[in-house]
Amino acid sequence: MVFCGLNPAAAAGHNFSSRSNRFWTVLHFAGFTDVRLQPHEERRLLDYGCGLTAVVDRPTRRATDVSPEEFRKARPGFEAKMRRYAPRSIAFLGKRAFSAMIDQSDVEWGRHPTRFAGTTAWVLPLPNSSGLNKAFTLDGLWRLADGPPRRTVAAGGPNHGGGRQHPPRSPSRLG
Repeated sequence: MVFCGLNPAAAAGHNFSSRSNRFWTVLHFAGFTDVRLQPHEERRLLDYGCGLTAVVDRPTRRATDVSPEEFRKARPGFEAKMRRYAPRSIAFLGKRAFSAMIDQSDVEWGRHPTRFAGTTAWVLPLPNSSGLNKAFTLDGLWRLADGPPRRTVAAGGPNHGGGRQHPPRSPSRLG
């Protein structure tokens, strides 16, 4: 599974490092990792058979600084990269980039009905903590993230089988 963000953060130094960002928590609760990784541990995703990339290489302060046209122009290079690495699935983190690249404004959350770059595409309301995605509870986010295929991990580490942990918080809390 490759998790695909919009573009790199300009200031943070690590992906999804805002304190309000729920990306790392949801990955853990959905069973992609056996522990909640910290943003500075992002390269450890590779140990779990996952990757992290962005559609646009240009860092910006805000995701809205990337236009739909920039996403469309980035598509050929991004598709070539996905075909080269050939992940089993791509999880687009939010609708904006995927919607612009496929020129379809009504993209639904979850598994996309057609393949992208030769692989299964998922559209997940992560990691965005904007008002558009705040409506998703932590429980709702991990349930959506429960769909994409992954290695199920247990306390023994990334290469051990086991069950998924459920969020320790009330589903009504926003992580």
